[in-house]
Amino acid sequence: MVRFENVSKNYVLHGRKKVVAQDINLFIPSGTCVGLLGRNGAGKSTLMRMISGTLAPTSGIIHYTGSVSWPVGFAGSFHPELSGAQNTRFLARVYGCDTEDLVAFVVDFAELGEHFYLPFRTYSSGMRSRLAFGVSMGIQFDTYLIDEVTSVGDAAFQERSRDMLKERTQKAGAIVVSHGMGMIRQLCTSGAVLEAGTLTYYDDIERAIAVHEANMAQ
Repeated sequence: MVRFENVSKNYVLHGRKKVVAQDINLFIPSGTCVGLLGRNGAGKSTLMRMISGTLAPTSGIIHYTGSVSWPVGFAGSFHPELSGAQNTRFLARVYGCDTEDLVAFVVDFAELGEHFYLPFRTYSSGMRSRLAFGVSMGIQFDTYLIDEVTSVGDAAFQERSRDMLKERTQKAGAIVVSHGMGMIRQLCTSGAVLEAGTLTYYDDIERAIAVHEANMAQ
């Protein structure tokens, strides 16, 4: 379960106020896979970071039950001076996972080769996303936050990523950001549309997609 209680998020850029979220009150049931839709720059990634707890709202509270992942593909949880392996072991201890099991999973899935044992600061953006995706999928969360991760890597890795996401979301909830409506339809049964700081929830993903596409056409 994720519940927004009077959540607002504002930025001031060059002296002008940008509203990402304005007094959002919304309830997302446990085990639900929700497609988070909105035009470019609407604030979807900011909203995901607030849900994960890596970014504080300007006002209001976000409540949740169970464990919530960081945004899958977001590499902000990793220490730049530690290797991929050391970061993975650290997160395994934080989340109470078997350390070696998680390392073995990430080695197999992320396919970083020798880079897995090099400092994280030496990674390319794609390698960072692959590590973050691998660690996220290796930990059993109750709700996964998925932000455009299936565009990382070559076609084979993208296909493996989609298959893994489908497997994980059969047993857990998810909030998914993707510009590909095919991916949204594959993973999600409901949707939430972020438009001009307002977040509206729809039980039917097709209804959410229709509203989003109408907004985009304006």
